[in-house]
Amino acid sequence: VQLQASGGGLVQAGDSLRLSCAASGRTFSSHTMGWFRQAPGKEREFVAAIRWSRGRTSYADFVTGRFTISRDNAKNTVYLQMNSLKPEDTAVYYCAASQVESMSTIAYDYGYWGQGTQVTVSS
Repeated sequence: VQLQASGGGLVQAGDSLRLSCAASGRTFSSHTMGWFRQAPGKEREFVAAIRWSRGRTSYADFVTGRFTISRDNAKNTVYLQMNSLKPEDTAVYYCAASQVESMSTIAYDYGYWGQGTQVTVSS
């Protein structure tokens, strides 16, 4: 599975961005797509995840109500709509694919990773 993330950029607090993650290759082998982020000097952390089949979602507490994850199965693409962005959302955002059958919020369970896209939110 190859993953290509895009859509990052520099925005002001309160603005919105939509990240995209295009999957190619053996996409049928993955059950869940996730977004993680990593800020400088911090651990990579879970942001959101979605199941390919029925679209069930999971979110980190700090993004609930602001971020929405969705997928377009026909395009093999997952999106992360980010609204009301805050300076603390500044990080490199990574999309990832998991072959674990259950929904996972743990980076270890994701075997495929995209290259990351930088999101910078100024105050």
